[in-house]
Amino acid sequence: MSGTVVVMMLLTAAELPAGNAPAPVSFPHFPDRLHAFVWLNWELVPMERMAACVGATPEQIHAIGRRMGLADPPAVSEEQWLRSYITVIRRNWHLLPYEQLLALLGWSADELAYTLREDDFLFIKLGSHKPACAPLRYATESEETLRRAEAVGAAIHEAFPDGLAAGPDPLFGFVARLSAPPEHPPRTWESRFAPRFCPSYFAIYGDPFLQTKAESFPDGYLARLADAGVDGVWVQAVLYTLVAFPWDAARSARHAERLDALARLAARMRRHGLGLYLYLNEPRAMPLSFFEGREELRGVVEGDHAAMCTSNPAVRDYLRGAVAGICRAAPDLAGFFTISASENLTNCWSHHRGMECPRCKDRSPEEVIAELHAVLREGIAEANHPAGLIAWDWGWRDEWVEGIIAGLPQDVALQSVSEWSLPVERGGVRTEVGEYSLSAVGPGPRATRHWALARARGLKTMAKVQTNNTWELAAVPYIPVVALAARHAANLRTAHVEGLMLSWTLGGYPSPNLEVFAEMGRPEEQEVDVVLRRVAARRFGEALAPAAVAAWQAFSAAFTEYPYHIGVVYSGPQHVGPANPLWEHPTGYAPTMVGFPYDGLDGWRTVYPPEVFIAQFEKMADGFDAAIVALQRAAEGAEASAEQRMALDSEITIAEACAIHFRSVANQSRFVLARNALAACDDAPQAAEHIAALETALQSERELAIRLYALQRRDSRIGFEASNHYFYVPLDLAAKVINCNDLLTRWLPAERARFGV
Repeated sequence: MSGTVVVMMLLTAAELPAGNAPAPVSFPHFPDRLHAFVWLNWELVPMERMAACVGATPEQIHAIGRRMGLADPPAVSEEQWLRSYITVIRRNWHLLPYEQLLALLGWSADELAYTLREDDFLFIKLGSHKPACAPLRYATESEETLRRAEAVGAAIHEAFPDGLAAGPDPLFGFVARLSAPPEHPPRTWESRFAPRFCPSYFAIYGDPFLQTKAESFPDGYLARLADAGVDGVWVQAVLYTLVAFPWDAARSARHAERLDALARLAARMRRHGLGLYLYLNEPRAMPLSFFEGREELRGVVEGDHAAMCTSNPAVRDYLRGAVAGICRAAPDLAGFFTISASENLTNCWSHHRGMECPRCKDRSPEEVIAELHAVLREGIAEANHPAGLIAWDWGWRDEWVEGIIAGLPQDVALQSVSEWSLPVERGGVRTEVGEYSLSAVGPGPRATRHWALARARGLKTMAKVQTNNTWELAAVPYIPVVALAARHAANLRTAHVEGLMLSWTLGGYPSPNLEVFAEMGRPEEQEVDVVLRRVAARRFGEALAPAAVAAWQAFSAAFTEYPYHIGVVYSGPQHVGPANPLWEHPTGYAPTMVGFPYDGLDGWRTVYPPEVFIAQFEKMADGFDAAIVALQRAAEGAEASAEQRMALDSEITIAEACAIHFRSVANQSRFVLARNALAACDDAPQAAEHIAALETALQSERELAIRLYALQRRDSRIGFEASNHYFYVPLDLAAKVINCNDLLTRWLPAERARFGV
């Protein structure tokens, strides 16, 4: 998914994509769709907005929620609303037609069309189709509906005797904590790895330099990043939103405001000892209508857009001048990094189809991509600015690499994904890492080869890594596999890598994982165990440090069992965990990229046989659970301050959340296997075995949902990731309890009766 973060573009049409418009999934564990709507939007959407959407009064909506056992919701702040619109869209995708979704969001069709197309490919995450939902309208509840709603309330009271009121840490509570000034000034770091930059843990995407109602880079958070060993932060940029676009001024509306905000942000970061890096994915493709009368600018065509051809000198002049303008306006800017062959169409060879351009067909991809970087570097030099330029090789074909590196300017750094092409074997299945892996410690052969070519040219080398978390599990602020992080950092030091991009959009939490990368970069040679002990002592105190290090090593050993495949990390249910519903009949939906897992076991497991896939997740869950117990026992009676105890409790909470997610993947997989086998079964003894397996999986999922509900109520970091917002909220976990109860009390008894078992 690298290269997919973009900012708001000017839209010329309000068409809302539908794809093949399949029937929506059902919610049989709720009394009806209206009750599902109320439950799923409670605590996320103001009651007045919910009521207006379905033609009810706030009092009627409130009565429905209370009848099902919901507590009075806290007010939805404007900042929460800005930070959770993806969560709101996702949970209403199978409930509301577009017209009502617009009403719920309070958006225009243009705004929703933009978000679906451009907000980290949200429409793809949602499956590239909009379910054909019938309009949802309020209606007086029937006697049967009232009975079922009251039964839901009774089940909730049984599972959650203390009720469902918001806990001590409300949604996004972590933002205020991270934004507050730290108690001590950041430590200073001297490191062989420079730069060491990451994203904001809670960045608001869209139009970052015009966003004034919610902060992505508060001073307290910047200080905490610096203290954790980070020396830079990156943010996405689109050139025509920051400088005047010579062919269409409307696209650059308010560019001066954005540029001023960028300059102020860079200056503020510099005061914290941090550099600001801009991600360039340029030149942006334009609608075909843009090229009417400008055919000389048009390159490769894809759908209703075309590349702005960089073989045209006018396009190169624009790129050069845009970079120079940014540099002149922002003297504190640290640098730029590029992706030149991403999912977004940019230069004519960016999607490997330059032969379709009348100009680029006569030029090699090596020449075009190297020239693009030369032009960007010329823009920096034109402004006489010290900013660096980093060329990321993401998407470059192997046969291009040597030629591109040969053509790069001498002072451009080459960045490569460290773990890419690393061979791994998990559960007896051999595969190869693509990217986004913490479980496999790099560097791999691809990066090693590319760095060698760069060094032969005298270029600086950089590694892109995932320090905190990956799509292996994104619903926690970091996976506490600190020993794996330390080993990776040590390997990169041995490989003489000079700089680090610490994460893509996920992974900006100031964690021990970040600290060990900075520690391993210190000028003096250091052993991994020494670094782990130092970081643990700093966080938990000397008395607790040995137990913490032992736990980090055990978590790391367990995590090496992850059944890695790029399809698993994108399609599996690990990010949603026990919040993912279970269905008695196949949904017919395929899992989507880090969006809806549905019940698509074959898509989750990819190359792994079902039992191997399940066993690997159970190994990880067992390993984490055992390490947590050992850590808790070792910590008993140790001398530690209240602050150190709190830090250790926080570490245990994150580890427990990881274990729950891993075990839930195994449970859900066993459920789908048994459900499908039962549907194909005509033998009573075999049916009894399948029904027993289903009951075990449902009981376990119910227990996990209750446990994770309690964890998320007291730690708002759980379930959140910046580019997806909350994968789930506490009430989704409570809904899973209702879901499991329904299948245990309605469906399984009917199946037993059908088979006479």
